Amino acid sequence: MSGESQAPAIGIDLGTTYSCVAVWRRDRVEIIPNDQGNRITPSCVSFKETERLVGDAAINVAASNPVNTVFDAKRLIGKRFSDPLVQTDLMLWSFKVVSGGHDDKPMIVITYMDEEKQFSAEEISSMILTKMKEMAEAYLGCPIKDAVITVPAYFSDSQRRATKEAGTNSGFNVLRIIVEPTAAAVAYGLDKMSSGERNVLIFDLGGGTFDVSLLTMTDGVIKVKSIAGDTHLGGEDFDNRMVNYFLEELKRKHKKDISNKSRALRRLKTACERAKRNLSFMAHTTVEIDALYNGVDFESKISRAKFEELNMDLFEKCIGHVEKCFKDAEMDKTSIHDVVLVGGSTRIPKVQQLLQDFFNGKELCKNIHPDEAVACGAAVQAAILTGQGSDKIQNLILYDVTPPSLGVGVAVDEMSVVVGRNTTFPTKKEASYFTSCDDQTSMLFKVYEGERPRVSDNISLGEFRLSGIPRAPRGAQSIHVYFDIDANGILNVSGEHKTTGKKNSITISTVDTMRPKDEIHKMLEDAERCKSEDARHKHRFALRRSLDNYIYATRDNILAKRSASNVAAAGTKRIRGEIKNAIQWMKENRLAEADVFESKRKELESNWNPFIKKESSN
Repeated sequence: MSGESQAPAIGIDLGTTYSCVAVWRRDRVEIIPNDQGNRITPSCVSFKETERLVGDAAINVAASNPVNTVFDAKRLIGKRFSDPLVQTDLMLWSFKVVSGGHDDKPMIVITYMDEEKQFSAEEISSMILTKMKEMAEAYLGCPIKDAVITVPAYFSDSQRRATKEAGTNSGFNVLRIIVEPTAAAVAYGLDKMSSGERNVLIFDLGGGTFDVSLLTMTDGVIKVKSIAGDTHLGGEDFDNRMVNYFLEELKRKHKKDISNKSRALRRLKTACERAKRNLSFMAHTTVEIDALYNGVDFESKISRAKFEELNMDLFEKCIGHVEKCFKDAEMDKTSIHDVVLVGGSTRIPKVQQLLQDFFNGKELCKNIHPDEAVACGAAVQAAILTGQGSDKIQNLILYDVTPPSLGVGVAVDEMSVVVGRNTTFPTKKEASYFTSCDDQTSMLFKVYEGERPRVSDNISLGEFRLSGIPRAPRGAQSIHVYFDIDANGILNVSGEHKTTGKKNSITISTVDTMRPKDEIHKMLEDAERCKSEDARHKHRFALRRSLDNYIYATRDNILAKRSASNVAAAGTKRIRGEIKNAIQWMKENRLAEADVFESKRKELESNWNPFIKKESSN
């Protein structure tokens, strides 16, 4: 085995509710157990008076120390406090979260060492990753530096960067950030490398996120065709539906409202999670909590049918993302060889039934461990990147895709796409943009991700300005813009004026550049729902560009003819004045509707075309 003397690299599935760490060793993947002997570790941190607990130890004291026990940090990472999804989650968390000031970064407030402290989601995630590192070092008996960490496929650039930062802060050299369904595909594909071309759907429903990925496997090459999903959909949401159901029962039967009682709420949530697990193999279960609040013992039965009723819209939402995945890939579901289940929430019988019904009764593939598959794939990728392992894995090649479209704002409120969604990366795309007015010496490039034709409907990622452009008439100077996406899916945008060599760039970074918008999946749903409206905006933009080009083309033609003949034609002065007025009109009416641009075009053509035709015949 190559690289035997080198310390092994590990793969980490940093989950919302549970995390898992694995290593490629002895020509196979080994799951690394924690100090309790468990193969998965709760993504939970609890702060006590004199110590900090992570994992099982933190979960064990969650009920007695609810306000200082932090879970679901992954649901905060890379987001703003004002995000509507964050605000919804706040009501179900026993710990306190506040805005971090001018950047609106969510900060978790706890009491530790008799002091009130604030931690970001990245810092909490770093504590969990440190635990994973310590587990690996104890198991392997050597210091561990290199790691591959996974993220949901629909994590934004900001969320990927925040995750990588958490890894770096915990002492890792983060070799790669890879998406969870692709990692699961690697685990699935280890024994399928020589079985010809296979089309596979990875259905990854975890504790806090949902991803569906459609990919092809051919002779060790795994190529993602399309992805869909939701970064805020998973087992936690199913638990919360049950929590809300029992909160209403408490109000109705006992006249008690415990929604603001952190300890009682934490105990109820734990009981609901246990009930959910029971309902995966039982038709009914009982939720029992002694002295839940003010001496009131709580006991209630819930059936699997009731649990399914409470969550049916969320289950059906998962199937909707599967449909979208096929639509984006332009594939038919009958072409799928295997439907692979990943993530603990795929154990829910109704989820399996709906998925099987979607595929017309096709048997679902359950031959990889739903809780461990992602970490297994990450460990394989870590071994590949460090040159460890046999040819069995070294010949494996991954091609992933971008979840959203990426581009820049042009004109007023118009999105120009440079990298379309579901583009395979690493990749580098180029586009050229021309000056939009006379004597323009700089251009501002604002970078967006999204599927809508108006930038105001998309997510702003950052901006940079390129200055030093030589003065020239409109459209005479061009700037080449490059979108470079690395193997981690992280974006660098640069611009260059090739004549002068002037350059500038931005590496899209941190939550500071993100606007308080919903997740990318919400944006994609909006794009689907607003197709007719978007078509209207595209038509309007096209007419605006056409009118703009007509005005300037007319001006340039007249200037060229006058320069060539040096003779003042009758009407030239009038036309020049009208062109000047038309240019001013365009500046003042950039947001006009399509029929206004159309009407203006007809008016100008009626006034100018006879003159242009006469000039052309001379």
